[in-house]
Formats: sequence, C-alpha cells, structure tokens
Amino acid sequence: MTDFLSRLLDRLSDYLALRKGLLPILGIVLVAANFVLSFFNLGWVTDSDLLLHLGVVVAILGIMMAWAL
Repeated sequence: MTDFLSRLLDRLSDYLALRKGLLPILGIVLVAANFVLSFFNLGWVTDSDLLLHLGVVVAILGIMMAWAL
C-alpha cells in the first residue's frame, strides 16, 4: 500500500509540475459554480456554500504546490 501511494504521489507531482495553474483555475471554477448555483435552491449544497469552500481550499493548495514545484 505504501509503494502504491508513493508512486501515485510521484505521478501526481510530475503531472502538476507541468500544469502549475491547473488547481488554481479549478478553484476559480468551483467558486464561480457556487455563485451560479446560489440562485437555485439545491438544499445543503447551496446552504453550506460547499463549492465555495472547496474552491478556496483547492486554489490555495494549488498556489502552494505551484510555488513548491
């Protein structure tokens, strides 16, 4: 299991090293999707602003990973 996780992280790191802006753009898309979905009543997804929080976390992690890579 540890070997699998190590290989997975190596592949993910190699993939994201060439695409440094992918995670911040994905975060921006999630925040924009949250804005659009806020006009519709979709239950707990829109009440809790799930996509907003997820988008901010993904964008911050993406910026930190791009800086490190």
